[in-house]
Formats: sequence, structure tokens, C-alpha cells
Amino acid sequence: MLVPRVWSSVRQGLSGALSRTAGSWAPGEGRKMDISGVYPPVTTPFTATAEVDYGKLEENLHKLATFPFRGFLVQGSNGEFPFLTSSERLEVVSRARQVLPKDKLLLAGSGCESTQATVEMTVSMAQVGADAAVVVTPCYYRGRMSSAALIHHYTKVADLSPIPVVLYSVPVNTGLDLPVDAVVTLSQHPNIVGIKDSGGDVTRIGLIVHKTQRQDFQVLAGSAGFLLAGYAVGAVGGVCALANVLGAQVCQLERLCLTGQWEDAQKLQHRLIEPNTAVTQRFGIPGLKKTMDWFGYYGGPCRAPLQELSPAQEEMLRLDFTSNGWL
Repeated sequence: MLVPRVWSSVRQGLSGALSRTAGSWAPGEGRKMDISGVYPPVTTPFTATAEVDYGKLEENLHKLATFPFRGFLVQGSNGEFPFLTSSERLEVVSRARQVLPKDKLLLAGSGCESTQATVEMTVSMAQVGADAAVVVTPCYYRGRMSSAALIHHYTKVADLSPIPVVLYSVPVNTGLDLPVDAVVTLSQHPNIVGIKDSGGDVTRIGLIVHKTQRQDFQVLAGSAGFLLAGYAVGAVGGVCALANVLGAQVCQLERLCLTGQWEDAQKLQHRLIEPNTAVTQRFGIPGLKKTMDWFGYYGGPCRAPLQELSPAQEEMLRLDFTSNGWL
């Protein structure tokens, strides 16, 4: 297994990163990484005994890699990262990098509650092949997570990260929106390349695009349900759970938006809203995994305490897909 070797070397890598100072990132070192495009946030498959099923992970990635995605996000919210050990999180990233084509960007969720742990995880994920780190807002002490605290956190992580950093705001899970003023300040950091905004507030997305237009900074919509709207106000792509099952359709929506075919894009977007809501807000990861089983991927069980859907919920989930012509 790869992970023990990773952890034995992480101190050396972290030591090198810690020797870097904030001043070592000089503006003008070149353009930041371009993260535009569509990314599925990959689920973590589990066996019946709740072990990570790396074989099924690789099978899913092989199938998903046939679509024109820009890349993949592993260990995001849909990867159940809070339920995985540090070793498992790193092993998932490592296996994904080994399987995926080299031209596909691998974004890895490296967020932890403390700044120190986030730096360590980010360095480790870079060592196992991540191209960029997606860092969720720390939220356990959300009452103290002021703009100043969050700016300090992300600045330290970005200063010490050997790979570019993408901010991640997902208030439905964290109860915390990364404030726009903090995003604007952080957009000026040369190692912070963009934000994945999953809040669904298109006005906020447009404001972030507007306020950061002087920076080399990009916004990704965090859901297929508002992907068209995101493009309309200046987002450059999306991280879309629905792409795990309707990859071709989400990529088609991207193409329609980018080529200005707004009427066709609107029609397709309308048909994706209910299925998207079903596998995100309504039934969450258990719903997404059940749908993956229907579409020829391995969804399988979630890790406890997440529970599988009841028969009634499963029927409602199926209706959201059949009524829109996808099943």
C-alpha cells in the first residue's frame, strides 16, 4: 500500500514547504493554472463491510474518463472525505492519478479543520499526484470563522502549498459561506487560482466574478443545477455531482453555453434541474450512488452514519429522472 511511504516522506516535503515564506510568491511569475471546464466530484466506493473499494473506484474512473471532462475532483464532499482516514484519503488520490489520463486535471480535496493539518494534507496530496488542492472552509468553530480568520487560514495554506489552491464554499454542509470580501482578498494571492462555489446564489457568483476581474482568478459553479446561470454571469465551468451519471449531458450543456446556443442550453438545463436536485439537496450522496448503480457505474453503500434510501425515496428519485427523459 502506498500510504505508509507517503507519510514517511511527508515530513521532508512539509519541511521544504515550511521553509518558503509568503514573500516567495512573487506576482508576475506567470499565469495561474487554468481550471475552466467540467469536473465530476467522484464518489468513494465502499464494500459491504465499509472498506474503500479501490478496484471499483478505478472502474468508475475508467468509464468517466471517456467523457470530455477537464478533470476530476476526488475527496470532495461527494467523496465522503470526513468519513475517511488520512491514509485512505491519500490512497484514493494516488489511485485516481494512476488511472486517469495525464491530460486530465486531478483536483483533490485537502481541507481539514486546522490550518496545520490542511497544510500537511495538501503537501501529501501533491506528493501522490494532485494537480491542485480544493480547500473547504473550516467550520467546526464557525462562530469564530471571521473573514480575517479565513483569510489567514487560506493564505497560510496557499503560501505553503506546492500546488495551486482552489477555495471551496459549501454552506449547505458547513453552515458557513466564505465571505465575498475574503474571496476578493484571497484572489490576489498568486497561488490561489479560483473558487468552487456551491451555494447556488448566482448573484453572489456574479459579484465574485466582477470583484475579481482584475485578478487571474476563476469561478466554478458547484452544481449542475445552476451551471447555465453560472456561465451567464462569468463562471468558467462547474464541479457537478450529476456529471457522475449524466456526464455526456452536462458536457453538452457546457458546449452549448460556450458556443452561445442559449435557447438549446436553456432547454437542456431545465431537464437537468430536478435530477440534479435529487442527487444533491434532496437525497444527497445515497441518492447519487443509487443513481450510479442504475447508469452502469458502481455506487454501492455509503459509510455510516449515512443511510441508504428507503424504497419510497428510491421511487421518488427514479421519478425525477424518468419524468425528464433520462431513464
